[in-house]
Amino acid sequence: MHALDETDRAMLRCLRADGRMSNAALAEAVGLSPSACLRRLRLLEHRGVIRGYTAIIEEAAPREGVTVIVQITLERQTDDSMKRFEESVRRCPEVRECHLMTGMSDYLLRVEARDAADYERIHKEALSRMPGVARIQSSFAIRTVIRS
Repeated sequence: MHALDETDRAMLRCLRADGRMSNAALAEAVGLSPSACLRRLRLLEHRGVIRGYTAIIEEAAPREGVTVIVQITLERQTDDSMKRFEESVRRCPEVRECHLMTGMSDYLLRVEARDAADYERIHKEALSRMPGVARIQSSFAIRTVIRS
């Protein structure tokens, strides 16, 4: 993979702030001609630096439900154990994010549930039954301070 130069990094900063900005506006912001900017943008996409574009949807009303941050520790950290856990966690629709971690736990999950009772169900029927799970530590989020 080619290293990113300052112009590439400037383009990425602009797109993080406004992923819908026009190519002309992006080119002006980073000091390129529109055609050169578009070539660089397509190259960043082709190389996988830019994997896609998304919309962040504002929730109309205060969200009902709870966000639970879950730390998972596996019995073993072998490739096979991690692969089986990751395949299982991908099939759990309530898990919105899963990160392989360093430190005290092996994985950090963001789980969305309707309420505490619903999370208890998810814990009992899904998380605790995933292969290789030795320990589950859950923390309920009080409120979201920043989301980008």
